[in-house]
Amino acid sequence: MKSIVKKSNVRWLIVFMLFLVSSLNYADRAAMAVGASSMQKELGLNAVSLGYIFSAFSWAYVIAQIPGGWLLDRFGSKIIYALSIAFWSIFTLCQGLVGFLTGGAIIVVLFILRFMIGFAEAPAYPANSRITAAWFPAKERGTAASIFASAQYGATVLFSPIMAWMTQSYGWQENFVMMGLIGIVLTFVWLKLIYSPKEHPKTNSAELEYIEQGGAMVEMDTQTEKENSESKWPYIKQLLQSRMLMGIFIGQYCINVLTYFFLTWFPVYLVQARGMSILKAGFVASLPALCGFTAQILSGLFSDYLLRKGYSLTFARKVPIVSGILLSMVIVGCNYVSSVSLVIFLMSLAFFGKGFGAIGWCVISDAAPKEILGLSGAMFNSFGNLAGIITPIVIGYIVHGTGSFNGALAFVGANALVAIVCYLVVVGEIKRFELKKVDQRNQIISL
Repeated sequence: MKSIVKKSNVRWLIVFMLFLVSSLNYADRAAMAVGASSMQKELGLNAVSLGYIFSAFSWAYVIAQIPGGWLLDRFGSKIIYALSIAFWSIFTLCQGLVGFLTGGAIIVVLFILRFMIGFAEAPAYPANSRITAAWFPAKERGTAASIFASAQYGATVLFSPIMAWMTQSYGWQENFVMMGLIGIVLTFVWLKLIYSPKEHPKTNSAELEYIEQGGAMVEMDTQTEKENSESKWPYIKQLLQSRMLMGIFIGQYCINVLTYFFLTWFPVYLVQARGMSILKAGFVASLPALCGFTAQILSGLFSDYLLRKGYSLTFARKVPIVSGILLSMVIVGCNYVSSVSLVIFLMSLAFFGKGFGAIGWCVISDAAPKEILGLSGAMFNSFGNLAGIITPIVIGYIVHGTGSFNGALAFVGANALVAIVCYLVVVGEIKRFELKKVDQRNQIISL
């Protein structure tokens, strides 16, 4: 009688590592936001200047997305991601060592360092998408993607109160030293634990068969795949000509407007518009983040549940996105209440909705061409993180020009509405996009 081999569950260790590293990724981005009010006073910054410094990260992050995606497809996720973690942690650490500078020099150096962090972090989320596609069958991919995507909230829950306490007790620069050192240590943990499915020493044949039969791309990042890789640049035009993918890309931009409000201006809003101390704002910010974190996990579980119940991939992905983003629009209601408790309630509800609707990384894992998952993820992330350039600057001008955050919250709500229209009207059926073959002159030679 043939014995049944119980499958291993290494894939869940992999996604846990993606969550840890992604939490660090977002915490490094948010470290400046926590100390922003203190920085404004110490450095004499107005809202517009602060908005430009906030946006420095995203300028580089967007510019480096396509090169980062190409590097992932060419050299594999493990080594490129490890280099990414190491370099962004070093640049983060350096932000805490600028105390010897004075005047305008410290502003310029902080801008440059934040710019370099953007370059270094560019491959991270496209790598998350590739690793998830390689390790998870389609029916578990929504859950896996929601786990690593929830890091944007997990980072705030885990680190925001600590960073607020450090800012108030020791100064804003100490946050960067702490986060940089954590990242350097995590680089070595990553190298020790992360492998492709067929190369991982802890994966048994039963798990490998299970994920492969479920649609996981287990050959990704194997030596054979890397050796046979070709230039993928000619295919970018095809991605941009796909109505489905463009709807997904623009939708992600609009959803990320709320993300970047949260990562940049939200703590400032609590301090300046609602009169909280920096310490209290740090703790209060963790409440909406906890709601977003919970909703993000639930959205992936719910989407995969719908898929297992026989609903189409399109229905299973769109229902949480549209319903969640619709709920996030209650953020505009903060303009019409004076009670701080009601503001926190509405913000928590808005971030719950945003978290429930933010399964875009799952969608791109489902829809991207299998030959260029890294590059497709980079395109998706480029569009999404244009919001990181535009949102802090627009909100900076709104606050500076009006002396109020009311217009800023209306701006965020309007973008949520556009995201809903994208998924309901533009995207259409969600399915794997098939590339057309091209010759060396970039001419289509077959379908």
